[in-house]
Amino acid sequence: MADSRDSSPEGLVSTSGGSKYPNFEVDYVINYHLPPPTTPSPSGPLAEAEASFTQLITLLSKTGFALEVRPGRAPLTPTSPSSLLIFLRIASPSLLEKQIYRYRVQDWLYGVRTAAPGPPNSLSAPQEPITDAERLRLAYLLITKPVNEGGAGITPGIGQWRFVKAVFPLHDRKFNKEWITSWSTKYILDDSDLLKIRNQFGEKVAFYFAFLQSYFQFLLFPALFGSAAWLILGGFSWVYAVVNCLWGVVFFEHWKMKEVDLAVQWGVRGVGKIQLPRPQFKFEREGVDEVTGEIVKVYSPYKRLARQLLQVPFAGACVCVLGGLILGCFSIEIFITEVYMGPFKQYLTFLPTVLLTIFMPTFTTLLTKLAERLTELENYETVDAHQASFVQKIFVLNFITSYLGIFLTAFVYVPFGKILVPYLDVFQLTAQKFTAEGKPLPTKEWVINPDRLRKQVIYFTVTAQIVNFATEVVVPYAKRRIFRTVEKVQTEIKKGDQARVEWPKDAEEEERFLKRVREEAELGEYDVTIDYREMVIQFGYLSLFSVVWPLTGCSFLVNNWVEARSDAVKIAANSQRPIPWRADSIGPWLDALGFLSWLGSVVSAALVYLFNKSGGGQLGVGSVWDIPGWALLLAVMGSEHVYLVVQMVVRGVIRRLDSPGLRKERAERFAMRRELLERMVEEEVVSEEAGEKVGWEGQREGISREVLEEEARGLSGLGPEKRFWLRQRGAGESVEVGRGLIQLVSLAGGNNSTVKRQ
Repeated sequence: MADSRDSSPEGLVSTSGGSKYPNFEVDYVINYHLPPPTTPSPSGPLAEAEASFTQLITLLSKTGFALEVRPGRAPLTPTSPSSLLIFLRIASPSLLEKQIYRYRVQDWLYGVRTAAPGPPNSLSAPQEPITDAERLRLAYLLITKPVNEGGAGITPGIGQWRFVKAVFPLHDRKFNKEWITSWSTKYILDDSDLLKIRNQFGEKVAFYFAFLQSYFQFLLFPALFGSAAWLILGGFSWVYAVVNCLWGVVFFEHWKMKEVDLAVQWGVRGVGKIQLPRPQFKFEREGVDEVTGEIVKVYSPYKRLARQLLQVPFAGACVCVLGGLILGCFSIEIFITEVYMGPFKQYLTFLPTVLLTIFMPTFTTLLTKLAERLTELENYETVDAHQASFVQKIFVLNFITSYLGIFLTAFVYVPFGKILVPYLDVFQLTAQKFTAEGKPLPTKEWVINPDRLRKQVIYFTVTAQIVNFATEVVVPYAKRRIFRTVEKVQTEIKKGDQARVEWPKDAEEEERFLKRVREEAELGEYDVTIDYREMVIQFGYLSLFSVVWPLTGCSFLVNNWVEARSDAVKIAANSQRPIPWRADSIGPWLDALGFLSWLGSVVSAALVYLFNKSGGGQLGVGSVWDIPGWALLLAVMGSEHVYLVVQMVVRGVIRRLDSPGLRKERAERFAMRRELLERMVEEEVVSEEAGEKVGWEGQREGISREVLEEEARGLSGLGPEKRFWLRQRGAGESVEVGRGLIQLVSLAGGNNSTVKRQ
């Protein structure tokens, strides 16, 4: 059992003894869950898990992986679940080289690479380095690709592979320690830092940190200018509003250009055209692609469009459910804080917060599941299209939960408060039913609180950021400590139970390694979408509402310096190492940025017109009916048109930087594809005649017992990281070891004695 110090972030990012092979050359670990043996029978869930395990090992071995099976999570009781750990390593260097060559050629054919790759035997040359991210990405594709494409066809958690809880690479803890130590002493991250992240975690994660760094640097201007505006101009300044809107469009267009620069530097420009097929895609028929002539799976676009239109009622449901909750709590808060003067007021002021804390996560979770279900119904062919549609729905949810309260204060509470507050008497009448003899509750005359809007913006831009930091970093660490303490106590309690399962003891030289692998297996997956969502929503606060409180930029500047470091800790200590997927942009979040930047020009103009005292705004006039509607509309439209003009100018300048020969280059690349494919087919035929097992189409390279025995003789006398892969000779022994561990669990559920394997 792990002691408490192993759950600390420092323990999770520390090195493992300085070994040359800190991860024992493991590429991936499969966390294979075993159901509790509640109904031990030939057709029970444990029997299904055993059959699926055997098939899993067989497929992985045929695909070209060396395998080792070790005990995972031990069952505390016969009715609790347990797991096995399956360690994978690409056995043949030639298999890895050919996979890399295949995908690099594919990149070249699709225009991602500017030059054709060299032959496989030149992959180790300095000009063609193999990064950890590339190796792990291709290994994962071998695991998950369909069998007819040369992979093992493993889809974690789906269908026959529902017992496969996770497939994850192991953290390089030496890199993690150096990464966090380096970042903790730096103020600005440079290109070399981003390149290290890209080589370790892939371009998808690297693009997030690149966006965060670019956004952080751009925040220097609104932080400095906002401080000056707060001291000199005050809130609701039209000068600040104009400058802030111009800053928003410049940042947005600059980032679009920065994306292209990074994609070119990292060699992934246009990689979005090479999309991964979705295993869950259900096609109606097969057809012929008019361009390529290939057989493709077809799903009716009209059916998809009809299902996409369900996003409209979904948005309406979000507005009704979340908006109704926020509006109700908003009304209760106003009544208690500004009208009610009865007993227990100091405690009742927390009632709206309690209601939001209880119901908001519940409703958000339900609507998120509904969004997932709607996205599944839309039935997309590729992972990228599916993710983009899901992000759109999530953005609607977060837009409502993040901004609706401020919109209510700015455009309902202040302008129309005197008209609407009398209707809040319903709360007083309801409360009177619970008082003695129905006596009226003491109240005071309501007046508009002009400082409410500013306090609300300060809360969302300062306090909420601190709470979010605690939720991301502190809470997972505390939960891990608590769960491990509870598990330790449960283990001590169950020691006296009769039907108890004890895993075989780990080899001494593997004990420390397996201990931390089990710790990583219990961590959650890292989802970069969550971090993108936080930054985009934060950008929205700055674009939409910073005119209320110009120091918003200062708050975000400090927060984002901490955010970059806390996100690094989250990846290294609180999450499994992410699959190093490639990307050439921040994806659908770019559209959300553009929308918020445009909306900021409209909202800022309305806020300045309504609330700027020197301009005769709402606070100066005293009544919303004294404001000409045509003047407000003119101010909003004028601000929007200024935004659009600036955007056109900036975008036009950027387009001029594009190369005019791109179209010609694409045509030349297309002409070269057929020639190269024909040549590779000829080489594949020759290779097959020579007895090679892996070609362009990804034929599987099997692993025989003789091959492994030959390897064992060649590796005799080496360290434990080499001997780790020699304990099980071939897939047959791995199957037997795994089945033996499963039988331990099964026997524990069927008799009343302690089961232990010697």
